[in-house]
Amino acid sequence: MRKLTYLAIVAMAIGMVACTGGKKTGYVITGTVEGAANGDTVFLQELANRQFNKLDTAIIENGTFTFEGIQDSTVNRYLTCKVGEQSLMMDFFLENGTIKAQLTKNSDSATGTANNDAYQEIRSQIDVLNQKANLIYEALRDSTLTEEQKKAKMQEYSTLEEEMNKVKTSGITKNITNPVGVSLFKQNYYSMSTAENEALLQQIPANFQNDEVILKIKEVTERQKKTAVGEKFIDFAMLTPDGKPVKLSDYVGKGKVVLIDFWASWCGPCRRDMPNLVDVYAKYKGKNFEIVGVSLDKDGEAWKESIKSLHITWPQMSDLKFWNSEGAQLYAVNSIPHTVLVDGEGTIIARGLHGEELQKKLSEVIK
Repeated sequence: MRKLTYLAIVAMAIGMVACTGGKKTGYVITGTVEGAANGDTVFLQELANRQFNKLDTAIIENGTFTFEGIQDSTVNRYLTCKVGEQSLMMDFFLENGTIKAQLTKNSDSATGTANNDAYQEIRSQIDVLNQKANLIYEALRDSTLTEEQKKAKMQEYSTLEEEMNKVKTSGITKNITNPVGVSLFKQNYYSMSTAENEALLQQIPANFQNDEVILKIKEVTERQKKTAVGEKFIDFAMLTPDGKPVKLSDYVGKGKVVLIDFWASWCGPCRRDMPNLVDVYAKYKGKNFEIVGVSLDKDGEAWKESIKSLHITWPQMSDLKFWNSEGAQLYAVNSIPHTVLVDGEGTIIARGLHGEELQKKLSEVIK
């Protein structure tokens, strides 16, 4: 009787294998690489701790490459291929199903599964904006441009940046309950407002809530709330370029409007923005106004040299801890340059103002 039971189980198992083909449905990625030749290698890679790790390889045959496997969950991965001296790379979502990929120089695509289709909708919009931005870069290399023409081009670029942020924010909001939205959120939270981040964090599915980056965003959002507009400034201590101890409270909350400028000598956008701050300081210095520079430098000599070469004459402070700067951590600064404007009583009245927006705000609060 026991033998018959065993045979029945075996027969049932064989029947199940026959029905399923004996194979769990996985993924098949087929694709092309612009400019590649038969015999070239395509790599499937993951990005972990800012390092790319090769997971699989495929050889291009008859103009196409193929990857096959089984994926337990949807994850963000990369396809890379070196074509001549140029390395092509695109990210996509690895998930079970049939995925068609095209790795190109300007407009990558991955389609065929739900998450990749959703991501491609966003990527296509970003690609168009990136191509426009590249044209502006090329135009700015023209040495015959006047300062007025350069300024107009930079304004075009700023407008494109705003459009790109809107596309990303819209894509994140639309997809925040799936891996596409969560992945984009992790990459772009620093450019979004505290209110936007807080709202999105509440919509993230439970299986992502303990993700390492999501936990970090939660911490950053809490710090943002503590240093948001309407909150009192938080004090911290650092050193001057001469090595003397100084506190933020030595300047803030003493009756003057103070602009806290987070910057670094190694930061290109900071250096490009510095002439604007020099102009602002010259205009308002004698009108109950002060700027305090908080540097995220790690090289003290580079910091001092830049203060001199950029004509910075307002107070400076740093702990030379790079992105671990205590001031940057307290104020949830994730990108620089970044400004925090504080009124005479020490209340934060604006954040992230630059250029014309900063000039307009200062004209309102400094009489």
